[in-house]
Amino acid sequence: MSALELVQAYYDAFNRRDWAGMLALLSADVRHDINQGDAQIGVDVFEKFLAHMDECYAEQVQDLVLMGETSGTRVAAEFNINGVYKKTDGALPTASGQAYLLPVGAFFSIEQGKISRVTTHYNLRDWIQMVS
Repeated sequence: MSALELVQAYYDAFNRRDWAGMLALLSADVRHDINQGDAQIGVDVFEKFLAHMDECYAEQVQDLVLMGETSGTRVAAEFNINGVYKKTDGALPTASGQAYLLPVGAFFSIEQGKISRVTTHYNLRDWIQMVS
């Protein structure tokens, strides 16, 4: 599977809410750079992140564009996240089923046929305005 196909499969699994399928595409020591947060290392930590996100948000990736060389080791993604804020997440605004549509950029590193890094960027201030 090419790097582009691997990242496409990652987002296809995301849209199906197939968390096991997503996790299977990650290296055991995957680095997850969370938007405006700390890096987390390991597929087990990524699994906990997915569970938390699933509890608080219902999201779908739309208008996905992938950029990179088919035989390369890095892929960039641009898309919109169409979501619903289901449950209040920590100190963020109170959730009451607010809908949002947020532009997102993500970057991936690929090693030995697995995703070894996921870095996601979006404008948190814009999201807060959408749900407030």
